[in-house]
Amino acid sequence: MRMMVINPNTTMSMTDSIGRAARAAVGPDVRVEAVSPGMGPVSIEGHYDEVLASVGVVDEVRRGEACGVDAFVIACFGDPGLQAARELASGPVVGVAEAAFRAAGFAGRSFAIVTTLGRTLGRARDLVAEYGCERQCVAYRACEVPVLGLEDDEGDAYMALEAECDDVLRSTDADAIVLGCAGMAKLCGRLADHLAVPVIDGVAAGAAFAEGLVRIGMHTGKRREFARPIAKPVRGLLSGFSLEELPGGRRRN
Repeated sequence: MRMMVINPNTTMSMTDSIGRAARAAVGPDVRVEAVSPGMGPVSIEGHYDEVLASVGVVDEVRRGEACGVDAFVIACFGDPGLQAARELASGPVVGVAEAAFRAAGFAGRSFAIVTTLGRTLGRARDLVAEYGCERQCVAYRACEVPVLGLEDDEGDAYMALEAECDDVLRSTDADAIVLGCAGMAKLCGRLADHLAVPVIDGVAAGAAFAEGLVRIGMHTGKRREFARPIAKPVRGLLSGFSLEELPGGRRRN
């Protein structure tokens, strides 16, 4: 089985740690390719960043489809480009935020999200509502560490995250913590040991779900909304993303 785990930002050190987390969560017969787009922001910390990153996600999914990838994981908590990726992909496409919420539902009745910057909490709320998890999510917190600050996993970044998790468990009835950034993947085990509650990393959850979906023969439904994109010219800077119609209704990316 081939799985592509896409870090939508362009920081390769973070892509490497995301890849390690994904590989640890799947079976030995799963070949995980952890990639970053060749274009886009170095970190994703707002709506502008997400829009730019989505183009790179789509580009990687097109490449993966051409290479026979069986499943995709989008490793950014905003799930950027998820719906567009599902239009392009034949196999399952899993976003790490959705995966984390679903996993948290198995771990307990309620969960709290602890993420990086406060400016991203609105997006977290939107995703919780979109995925139907409003009754389960009892708190939204930010440790005010920028995404790239998570590279300092032994210093102030980890301590700030740990302190925020401690506080949310003291002040709410959350059964589990959902980590609100794929860059936190490498901190998950250490936090779980300290907090003594389930701590959910969406990268691991996403990879495990994607593997399971492939094993049970699941694919992305192409009947309506996630049918292949309609072939049409794309002009200007994005002209390379035009889809060309071939005889017989087939499309070439």
